Amino acid sequence: MDLRLRGKRALVTGSSRGIGRAIALSLADFKVDVAINYLRNRTRAEETAHEIESRGVRALVLKGNVANPEHVERLFGAIAAAWGGLDIVVSNAASGVLRPARELTLHHFDWAMHINAAALLPISQQFLKLPAAGGRVLVAVSSLGAVRAIPNYTAVGASKAALESMVRHLAAEFAPEGMRINAVSAGTVDTDALLHFPNREELLDAARRRTPAGRLIDPQDVANVVVFLCTDFASMIHGQTLIVDGGFSILA
Repeated sequence: MDLRLRGKRALVTGSSRGIGRAIALSLADFKVDVAINYLRNRTRAEETAHEIESRGVRALVLKGNVANPEHVERLFGAIAAAWGGLDIVVSNAASGVLRPARELTLHHFDWAMHINAAALLPISQQFLKLPAAGGRVLVAVSSLGAVRAIPNYTAVGASKAALESMVRHLAAEFAPEGMRINAVSAGTVDTDALLHFPNREELLDAARRRTPAGRLIDPQDVANVVVFLCTDFASMIHGQTLIVDGGFSILA
């Protein structure tokens, strides 16, 4: 299948593992050069980069905390120096404290907001500064916690709701400048990130029982939709949040 992505250049934040890694490899499958961003585990980032290069495209490995605007500026500067421009950004890096609301502090809340939502602002601003072969595409990765109450997810859920709101506002402002912005909201995915949930097994069991499609979604399911949004076939989708959850959220 030709999705007309060959030769494009992409940055995927938080892409050394999980959903970000699946997105990076899926883009590489369609001959997109991919910059891998990581914060702590360089070994896993380099392993992902090696797999990208094995697909016959270029890879960059870039360390940086997207919650820090100076780091974001350096990331885009390194890409500009190496590739001369950028066509696709997938804002996937996320973090947050998973605790009952009575145990949260404003520091916890601010941390989740900065990395999960506010980071989209400098990312989009820096993206606009780089040359692109055609229109620019930005996809943010959200979760169902933006619209549904999940135990221990107060701070992260609020940050994801803010992220989806930012997607709508930035899409309206930046579309005339040639940037298309959307979000993909994932249901329960059994990745390393879920290991930090104290109620992990409960969440997985509930998702299995309640998903009409009959199985949990996996990172590849999310990556497939992200790749679609990066193509010209999605050229008139702006400011939307596409839900990938096997039908979980349609049930009362």
